[in-house]
Amino acid sequence: MSLKKQFLKSKPVCKVTFTIASDLAEGAKKVSVLGDFNNWNPKEANMRKLKDGSFTKTLDLEIGQDYQFRYLVDETKWVNDTEADQFVNSGMGVEENSVISL
Repeated sequence: MSLKKQFLKSKPVCKVTFTIASDLAEGAKKVSVLGDFNNWNPKEANMRKLKDGSFTKTLDLEIGQDYQFRYLVDETKWVNDTEADQFVNSGMGVEENSVISL
């Protein structure tokens, strides 16, 4: 997995590229990145599948904030990003959410 941050000089936003590797996607047909930035809405969260089986999505996120997120693989399995800036309790039991700080 990887998180790539590209801060823009012209706007108070950061282009964040979320990537989940093919081995973690485990042959998935669909992967979504859900989080605070899209109100955890699956309709706005689909990632693009690459030829190597990994999935990616780039979003413009406002700087100066922390965003909780997770990956949803084939609408059944939740996966955290190992390269997240931190992890916090999701409020849903023992599960944690990944956090990206901008």
